[in-house]
Amino acid sequence: MDLYCVMGHPVAHSKSPWIHARFAQLTGEPVAYERRLIPLDGFAEGVRAFRAEGGRGCNVTVPFKFQAPALADHVSARGRQAGACNTLRFDADGVHADNTDGVGLVADLRDNAGAVLQGATILLVGAGGAAAGVLGPLLQARPAALTIANRSPDKARALVASHAALAHDCGVALSACGLEEVPSALDIVINGTAASLGGDGIPVPARVLRPGTLAVDMMYGPAAQPFLDWAAAHGAVGRDGLGMLVEQAAEAFAFWRGVRPPSAQVLRELRAELARP
Repeated sequence: MDLYCVMGHPVAHSKSPWIHARFAQLTGEPVAYERRLIPLDGFAEGVRAFRAEGGRGCNVTVPFKFQAPALADHVSARGRQAGACNTLRFDADGVHADNTDGVGLVADLRDNAGAVLQGATILLVGAGGAAAGVLGPLLQARPAALTIANRSPDKARALVASHAALAHDCGVALSACGLEEVPSALDIVINGTAASLGGDGIPVPARVLRPGTLAVDMMYGPAAQPFLDWAAAHGAVGRDGLGMLVEQAAEAFAFWRGVRPPSAQVLRELRAELARP
């Protein structure tokens, strides 16, 4: 069996072992996958130790995504664009790093939720690692306009600046604002902040929604429920981040193994698994 893992702090809550075990079963790939709790100051050492044990690759979760590119010999274009990576692969020619979060989100919205991204108006709430990881692929889906809203508008403007060339090439009107200056009645609203985890309430005014707006929280489970309830109360269609989790994992699996697992099936099975009492 080829050994893979997810590294993070915390990591006990991660559903990645379940997802990748199911991918391995369905594809016949000889993959064993585990969790690794990494000390906050020990990410580089943890990666070296895992590789020395024969590990073939790892997923990287909070708070280490921004540290991952520095450990790689080869960083993908989307990893460089985001400045953060969530997937490492260990090959004979060194460490390869990628960011699969954005393509995972886009795949979930497009393929599982049936959203039309091209020509849409999108609000991305947050300007941290989660937002940086998904911004590039969202722009490549060619919405008409994408606004980044953040508590600190300067951080949002920095993301706009780092993605300005890509936005121009894709024909997207990319802009930044504070949380209270958001536009109204958008097609898609994506919460990429940690507000759900902290129980801090909804980060933006309800005017961003209209009936039928797709309102997406990158979190899933109980953490996402207040956002989903808020969306439903205003006539929007709520969606949690479970589909994004499965789709980014499928992209990572393909990055490691060269095989595309049946992500839609695994997402259905995982939702059923989590719904069990």
